[in-house]
Amino acid sequence: MALHQLTDLRVKRAKPGPAEYLVADGGGLYLRVRPHGGRNWQFGYTLAGKRHKASLGDADAVTLALAREEAQRAREAVAAGQHPESTRARVAAVVEAQEAAADAAKRRETVRSTFGRWHETDLKRHADGGAYVKRLFDVEVLPRIGDLYMDEVTKSDVLRVVDTLLSRGVERTAKVALSWMRQMCGYAMDRGIIEADPTARIRKSTIGGKDVERDRVLDDKEIKVLAAALPDASLPAAATAAIWITLSTCCRIGEIAAARWEHVDLKAGTWYIPSENSKTREPLTVQLSPFARRQFESLHEINAAMPMGRVSKWVLYPERVQGEEPGPVAPKTITKQIGDRQRDGKPLKNRAAGVERALVLPGGRWTPHDLRRTGATIMVRLGVLPAVADRCLNHKEQNSIRRIYLRHQYVPEMLAAWQVLGDHVEQLLRAKSERA
Repeated sequence: MALHQLTDLRVKRAKPGPAEYLVADGGGLYLRVRPHGGRNWQFGYTLAGKRHKASLGDADAVTLALAREEAQRAREAVAAGQHPESTRARVAAVVEAQEAAADAAKRRETVRSTFGRWHETDLKRHADGGAYVKRLFDVEVLPRIGDLYMDEVTKSDVLRVVDTLLSRGVERTAKVALSWMRQMCGYAMDRGIIEADPTARIRKSTIGGKDVERDRVLDDKEIKVLAAALPDASLPAAATAAIWITLSTCCRIGEIAAARWEHVDLKAGTWYIPSENSKTREPLTVQLSPFARRQFESLHEINAAMPMGRVSKWVLYPERVQGEEPGPVAPKTITKQIGDRQRDGKPLKNRAAGVERALVLPGGRWTPHDLRRTGATIMVRLGVLPAVADRCLNHKEQNSIRRIYLRHQYVPEMLAAWQVLGDHVEQLLRAKSERA
């Protein structure tokens, strides 16, 4: 066995001089350094009484370890009475394979980096700029599988994320997480990052049971019960106003949370929802009924009464104002505040005693989105055409032919629909207060 004399550091430090020179490693292996800077590996041997040299490749591409391996093969060939003629071609093939593997490794992406690309190219075009999905991945997905290479992610890794959510009893979130992970894998397959989708054989129906389409609608009696319960529910004023605005306009809670005073004309009784605040990316001007207008007016009065320098541009002012320019109330904050008052378990900390079930109605639990469905149902029940109610909901027409050719905006009909809805809600609340 040859006694090696070189190290990787010595090879790296071998610089060109005024003349060519050789640095021996032992056993016939040399590093040849030329004046112009070229460096290559050579193997010297004797066969049939004659000296020969074989090139083992460029030292900048062939590592010391690989050169030693090839020198050992050359020695074995010489010992068998053969010239190591194929050494150079074999080294070139090995180097090419190593370079290809290195390039492939550079192109490999982790789950975290793939999500970053997906977020920048696709998710940012969503109405919320991809904020919801980013928050879901930052909290639930990336801490568990973010550092794995995409082509190493298995079905088991995906289920590890899902099962963690199921263990906390959040079945809906588990299904949503799986759906978004599947969409990210589809993005990765389209761009050649992975060749197989690890989520392909996981069915949403096997996770916490089959999805049930929500159809919760509050009846008139429940709306009266809700009105009676709200004063004692310790609910922030912003959330209380959001409840009545949602019910009387059929708008989304996120659209209300994003509303700014520059979009509200209290004198004209209009609220403009710009495209960036709309889930469908369609702008909408809401004609406020007297009832809905009073909700905005009450919020405006509270906002105007804030300490100097704390006036907010947001309609739903923040409960805890920090800094000179307070931000809006998050939609999920309102949803959580309402949900916390419909709990079956122990009361939450920092909540007034006895409010954990303050907003449970005779028909069971409800969400802000159920109020939107309730408002549209009341409209139709009172004679509003379904197509008009659909426009008040700011739904996007699914039929492309109708979307292109039927351009009637239903503005007068929508105004009448909002008025009918607001009047009905006001009558329900007035009836409740009169009996009280």
